[in-house]
Amino acid sequence: MAYQKITGEILEALKLIVGDNAVITDRADLQPYSHDETEDLSYYPEVVVKPQTPEQVAAVMKLCNEKLIPVTPRGAGTGLSGGALPIMGGVLLAMERFNKILAIDEHNLQATVEPGVITEEFINAIAEKGLLYPIDPASKGSCFIGGNVSHGSGGPRVVKYGTIREYVLNLQVVLPNGEIIWTGANTLKYSSGYNLTQLMIGSEGTLGVITKIVVKLIPLPTQNALMLASFGSNEDACGAVSAIFKAGVVPSAVEFMERKGVEWVIKNDGITFDLKDGIEAFLLIEVDGTNLDVIFTDCENINTVLEQHNCKEVLFADTSTQKAELWRMRTTMAVSVKSNSVYKEEDTVVPRAELPQLIKGIKEIGAKYGFESVCYGHAGDGNLHVNIIKANMSDEDWNHKLKDGIKEIFELTVALGGTLSGEHGIGLVQKEFMPVKYSDVHFALWKGIKSTFDRNGILNPGKIF
Repeated sequence: MAYQKITGEILEALKLIVGDNAVITDRADLQPYSHDETEDLSYYPEVVVKPQTPEQVAAVMKLCNEKLIPVTPRGAGTGLSGGALPIMGGVLLAMERFNKILAIDEHNLQATVEPGVITEEFINAIAEKGLLYPIDPASKGSCFIGGNVSHGSGGPRVVKYGTIREYVLNLQVVLPNGEIIWTGANTLKYSSGYNLTQLMIGSEGTLGVITKIVVKLIPLPTQNALMLASFGSNEDACGAVSAIFKAGVVPSAVEFMERKGVEWVIKNDGITFDLKDGIEAFLLIEVDGTNLDVIFTDCENINTVLEQHNCKEVLFADTSTQKAELWRMRTTMAVSVKSNSVYKEEDTVVPRAELPQLIKGIKEIGAKYGFESVCYGHAGDGNLHVNIIKANMSDEDWNHKLKDGIKEIFELTVALGGTLSGEHGIGLVQKEFMPVKYSDVHFALWKGIKSTFDRNGILNPGKIF
């Protein structure tokens, strides 16, 4: 596609749509929009545009579609796949001014929000009304709900409550040609033609720009218990995960943490924790509900399973402060890993019973290619984040040989019944590995869908495939 450059005439047209102050061209001001949280990649847009209404988004898209100017939608920039990087230049469409919770419907247990609402702020707002929105990724304090929808984001509690796909009821979307549509209905059931809502979830801003989101809510659990189980090996910890569910218990979270990750959190974040010799892995397990007796019975059953899988010790969090510290140890792990080493993060997911084979294979592949790895993630749903550490790898091997190792990790993941990403998306950095899992038929279907929505290919070009 031969995209066009931004001209003075187009800049003036953009200013007429959103206002002078919402059009940014100064290079220093563009810098924060040139990267996300994906490694150290940087691509500058030609201009950043900050719309505030669906009609403004529609006008920007219509203009860019007519002029063949690439448009990259961006939320908070917390993504880990390069999905918000404007690799073709053009317009970066910053959705930060779409930051309102428009309605909380306590009768129907629904809410309507704009895509620039910070996830944690929304979770807290509905919690005040005794309601729960259980999609809470580690970056919930800064990420936007729109980005969560676009990447199919999750978090620890989807293991009990379901993925984001089960909570998005309806979306208002601006298409690349400037048309505004609602993708579905504000109903719990939907059997009226192709489900465009589900198609938009996880599409990474390649099909349309989300401007309103209707989500389902559920009653807020009033009680919870949190336990930290220690193991002498990664395989023992991962092997216990499937057994917990097989025993008839469905925790609200089962998080895996490798020793090295805990060491780095202690070092970087000042968390006080007695990390004992011989402990190589941890499971952070939460059980919630409304009846403490039922919760404690579940915890006893979990403890029995843990003992059967060579658990060394189980720590029960006694206070809300201790619970918060244990959760902080998990949620700050990505930042701690990033601050300690040059790294690449892969987002593998397999059926949870295959986790022991997955992590064993990852370590073997690392030994073969000369890289280290720190693994953690949402073990309850088989989602393992693999942080590949440069350590003593040469620059030559890191820049060239490493790709072969990553490909082997994905080949192992697929062989175990899994796929390339559970919640981070494909974006820019994973697209070269898509053929490991998907055939020419898949690519033809995807490209056909893309062409139907975006005939001129202007919306977030160069992503996914």
